[in-house]
Amino acid sequence: MDLEELVEQFAQHVQAETDAGWRGDAQAANRHADEYIAVFDKLRAHGDAGRDALAVLLKHPRMDVRVTAAVFLLRHRNAEAKAVLEEAAKGKGMVPFEAQEALKRWEEGTWALDPA
Repeated sequence: MDLEELVEQFAQHVQAETDAGWRGDAQAANRHADEYIAVFDKLRAHGDAGRDALAVLLKHPRMDVRVTAAVFLLRHRNAEAKAVLEEAAKGKGMVPFEAQEALKRWEEGTWALDPA
């Protein structure tokens, strides 16, 4: 599977997680979250090339996809990822809340999704 396919899978699972959450289907949401985390692990196995491939999602039309990609890219693409999260954090709702929490964890030094 090439990097573009992995990135597309990541985006699809993020969207499916969000949609399941809106339906109140926590089990499906958790399954999709596990899937995009597994996809990120596959991308990370490609080193910075995999991380760079994921960065295209920082401009995705859906905020949930942009924010989730940004959360995973905070260390590797810090300025771009923080800009996405700061913009999203201005809003109201679940996705802006997630952006706020990610920024808080980053500032606290407890963020650890992609250790160096």
